[in-house]
Amino acid sequence: MRAVDLIQKKRNGSTLSYDEIVFLINGYCKGEIPDYQMSAWAMAVYFQGMTKKETADLTMAMAYSGDTVDLSPIRGMKADKHSTGGVGDKTTLIVAPLVAAIGVPVAKMSGKGLGHTGGTIDKLESIPGLRTELAREAFFDQVNEIGIAVVGQSGNLTPADKKLYALRDVTATVESIPLIASSVMSKKIAAGADAIVLDVKTGSGAFMKSLEDSEQLAQAMVDIGTEVGRKTAAIISDMDQPLGFAIGNALEVKEAVLTLRGEGPKDLEQLCLTLAAHMAVLTGRTATIKEANVLLEEALRSGAALAKFRAFVAAQGGDPSVIDDPERLPQAEAEIAVTAAEDGWVTAIQAEQLGVAAMKLGAGRAAKDDPIDYAVGITLKKKVGDPVRAGETLAELHVRRGAVDIDAIANETREAYKIGREQPKLRPLLLSVVTAEGSVRLG
Repeated sequence: MRAVDLIQKKRNGSTLSYDEIVFLINGYCKGEIPDYQMSAWAMAVYFQGMTKKETADLTMAMAYSGDTVDLSPIRGMKADKHSTGGVGDKTTLIVAPLVAAIGVPVAKMSGKGLGHTGGTIDKLESIPGLRTELAREAFFDQVNEIGIAVVGQSGNLTPADKKLYALRDVTATVESIPLIASSVMSKKIAAGADAIVLDVKTGSGAFMKSLEDSEQLAQAMVDIGTEVGRKTAAIISDMDQPLGFAIGNALEVKEAVLTLRGEGPKDLEQLCLTLAAHMAVLTGRTATIKEANVLLEEALRSGAALAKFRAFVAAQGGDPSVIDDPERLPQAEAEIAVTAAEDGWVTAIQAEQLGVAAMKLGAGRAAKDDPIDYAVGITLKKKVGDPVRAGETLAELHVRRGAVDIDAIANETREAYKIGREQPKLRPLLLSVVTAEGSVRLG
């Protein structure tokens, strides 16, 4: 078997076998297949695509290129959730304790962020004392005892994906749905969950800008999960504006706590309840979404989900007093108001632009080794559909003085808001549900 023959085969639109895909992935990981040949193969995939089986085979080849996690010591059907990214996305902090509170075990591996703001691990590490590294046995024991554990990803989880993604990033082959889908799903499958719910973002602040492309990506990921025996579903949710009001690590933890108290933004609560309901159904905890919603809303209103989050924080060494007093989380040095220049209605918010502004404040990373300032970020005071008067606050910057050009970031934040003369028609938050049977649009 030769790499050049497989490149030519895919270039000509033929289907690769499982053995041929494994040959390419293993050879690339071992350094036996050079970057230039793997780049040529990725470009062939970009133009020719892959079948469902090819995409599933690629996913499994990458999943088994390094460590895999066997979650069988944990009792019950284990659920996982993955988001394709977005601005202000703190859903794991809410969904995980919600489903754990109704008896669905969550054994989750998450990553640190690169880009807009920190990832789930960065957000959790803004809680004083919280550890995101646990020995495997301690990880299993914690899930069996309290129903939830969230840790950083293993250093050797899906090394083939890390190597291939770095190559795609510099060869203009990132925007390939089979390659994106296999990248995401290889990590989820290697992490061992029985059921996977995907939150696929669409809109100006998402990787996929159109609903059609987002549905295509979601269907590809659901098909992979189904093909390899994992119960999988996806929710397409809007990212034409940030989720909730908080952007930044400690700010998002505070908003998650408020949501678990029943006091959070309604868009964030709605999405979290929807994701959690699908996790309940996929794991067999409930037979229907309606039944799941009843249990989850009770867990939220009764304080059971908040108590589960408190137990999780304490179990991983964090200070549980932040649950009762979020002001104990890291605090910025100053808050700077960003005001509107004119009267009108907020007709649009460029979510990605706000995410980049938060990153420049120090809430995210431009490069993987950049430090993060847990305290800084942006709090929105106006969202799409809200009326605004000239001089009224659109958003607040939480800053550390002297660290960045605050005036420039304030201008970027102001420019992310579009003000019009007429009240806009609001786009729904939840757009589609994607299962093995296909896509169903909501509303």
